[in-house]
Amino acid sequence: MALKDAEQKAVDPQQLRELSDEELRSELVRLREARFRLRFRAAQEDITAENPMRFRTMRRNIARIETVLRERKQS
Repeated sequence: MALKDAEQKAVDPQQLRELSDEELRSELVRLREARFRLRFRAAQEDITAENPMRFRTMRRNIARIETVLRERKQS
């Protein structure tokens, strides 16, 4: 179950806690790759007209996933 719109909208932490570790890791990889592609595009062309908050949203969603994974590892 991939998180729909995780690249553009904030993800609810409760929704993340319902996913398995493997699903979270695959989503984390997908978001990191998408963030890299977005940064690469931003360096080459002006993409601020699309959605300037997309960088922040992606960074925070990555942090949310990492937090859930860390919580599970500690418990």
